[in-house]
Amino acid sequence: MDFLAVVVMGAPIYIWGLFLALVATLLAIDLGFFHRSKRPAGIFESLAMSTVYVMIALGFGAWVWVQFGAEAGKIFLTAYIVEKTLSMDNLFAISLIFSTLGVPTAYQHRVLFWGIFGVVVLRAIMIGVGAALVAQFHWVLYVFGALLVATGIKMLASDVKPIDVESSPVLKFLRTRLRVTPGLIGQRFFVRQTNTATGQSRIWATPLFVALVSIEIIDLIFAVDSIPAVFAITTDPFIVYTSNIFAILGLRSLYSALAAVLSRIAYLKQALALVLMFIGSKLFVADAMGWDKFPASISLAITVGLIVGGALYSLYRTRRLAAN
Repeated sequence: MDFLAVVVMGAPIYIWGLFLALVATLLAIDLGFFHRSKRPAGIFESLAMSTVYVMIALGFGAWVWVQFGAEAGKIFLTAYIVEKTLSMDNLFAISLIFSTLGVPTAYQHRVLFWGIFGVVVLRAIMIGVGAALVAQFHWVLYVFGALLVATGIKMLASDVKPIDVESSPVLKFLRTRLRVTPGLIGQRFFVRQTNTATGQSRIWATPLFVALVSIEIIDLIFAVDSIPAVFAITTDPFIVYTSNIFAILGLRSLYSALAAVLSRIAYLKQALALVLMFIGSKLFVADAMGWDKFPASISLAITVGLIVGGALYSLYRTRRLAAN
């Protein structure tokens, strides 16, 4: 049993096993217990589930703090907060995909569940490749940092244009490469249909499957920003991956809960832009100051301060909307 103590990607194998078992349990409970019916989740239920996921993530962060030290705990919390905030962009894109393809609320949970399951696998591959690159070529971190600063400046300097999902190359590619049914057929991703003229039976995809693939591709696009952001915080692949996954696990519940309050957080994107600029510049600041690394406590405090400040400023500026 000594192999269980072998360190792989920043943590012993048995810790990876426990983490993956926890993720599998949460996914199974989400699909099998809380959503046995087709009834769409209400705002209260969604907020409650989002809170549960956040509490589990914070509990895991506390465990990291005890198991690996205070420095690792602070870094995990910083990475989790950044990933959770960056996932807001995913929510806007997912909402547009559902509305474009006409996916009703009652069916959206099934797509989100399998979408998140796919993201768990795809993020593992991307983070593994990223960790290998950083280990082999340390200068890649500086490229990540410069990319984040440039992204933050672009977000602040330009108006954010809504995504036109209908004319996106992804959706056009899927519709031309797959046999897609004109409309939804329950909650099924695929159906077998027979041509009445030829008698030939073929498998057809439904718009629900197109929505699923679109969400996976959208996540890969957003991961180009989110994964470098976490690697700019830490190069520990265990913290990078676990913070990513905990931020994504609650995405389904957060989507349902946020649908009613998106207009009240209009300035959160500007705060996120400042967060990306700060994280991207940390490596350069640490080098200029002669530090081995940027202090985790200061990094956590600045990140939380910017995000909370952006949320409070949004609530203040949109208070008239709430009154109406």
